[in-house]
Amino acid sequence: MSSGFVPPHGGYQDLLSYRKALIIYDASVKFCERFMKPRDRTVDQMVQAARSGKQNIVEGSMASGTSKSTEIKLMNVARASLEELLEDYRDFLRRQGKPLWDKDSREARFVRKLGAERNASYETYRTYIETRPAEVVANIIICLIHQANYLLDRQIRQLEKAFVEEGGLRERMTRARLKERARQNAAKDRPSGHRR
Repeated sequence: MSSGFVPPHGGYQDLLSYRKALIIYDASVKFCERFMKPRDRTVDQMVQAARSGKQNIVEGSMASGTSKSTEIKLMNVARASLEELLEDYRDFLRRQGKPLWDKDSREARFVRKLGAERNASYETYRTYIETRPAEVVANIIICLIHQANYLLDRQIRQLEKAFVEEGGLRERMTRARLKERARQNAAKDRPSGHRR
């Protein structure tokens, strides 16, 4: 818009939190296909939680131009959905009597190293997700969720800080209107030149 009070928005594909959530979604779908019974209600809940994590980042990013409060709210919903999914994977390991990797274990450090690659995608993890046993895949996805949650926590803090410092759309609209009014008043007050 010409007044400039709607900032650039969208661009969620470039957010690390979105890219991580997309990997988690694809990995969770594959996990459920490989290791869960199709009629198990948990399958639907896990896939929906993974999808919600991803989709709320998309929706929040698109809403950011007109409502910072909506963006913050949706990023928090994404964060909550991923936390719910995290608990499902922990439950899976507990029910199977399998260990949860310590965050400093060799395996967890390996997954973090994979995730540090600039263009990490599902392809980065495909071999592990599609060939390793259930407890390994669950732990890999748990590591990915921790990474996504860390990124979302940081993103939410930055959004809150920006909101406090810059305000939302209403404040930007008011500033733009006051600036235009001041410009119009200054134009009226300017001498129009001498008449002969």
